[in-house]
Amino acid sequence: MAERERVICASADLVDSGDGVRFEVRIHGSLEPAFAVRYDGTVHAYLNRCAHLPMELDWQPGKFFDAGGLVLICSTHGATYSPETGACLGGPCQGRLVRIPVDERDGKVLVKEYGDG
Repeated sequence: MAERERVICASADLVDSGDGVRFEVRIHGSLEPAFAVRYDGTVHAYLNRCAHLPMELDWQPGKFFDAGGLVLICSTHGATYSPETGACLGGPCQGRLVRIPVDERDGKVLVKEYGDG
């Protein structure tokens, strides 16, 4: 399985509990919508897909956090998720968000992609 990295944004684009950055990630040859957010100083990334029904979470592009900036929230169903783990915290969801491996170095956020495509 081939692995490669690409830049999705500058580190400065992600502020703690602020707007996220939407991007697409290639997984086994298929492009999937994803997002990255910063929480408690660390960048976390997930597929942009609610664990309840496969709907994108953000109510406007980049708006993934609740009003208090403490949890990720699905704008369609109200399901809430831990920004650190993607685990369901409440509402109509089971399981967790699908984590996307990212790395932050040299002032950039990089995503790891897998597959041939």
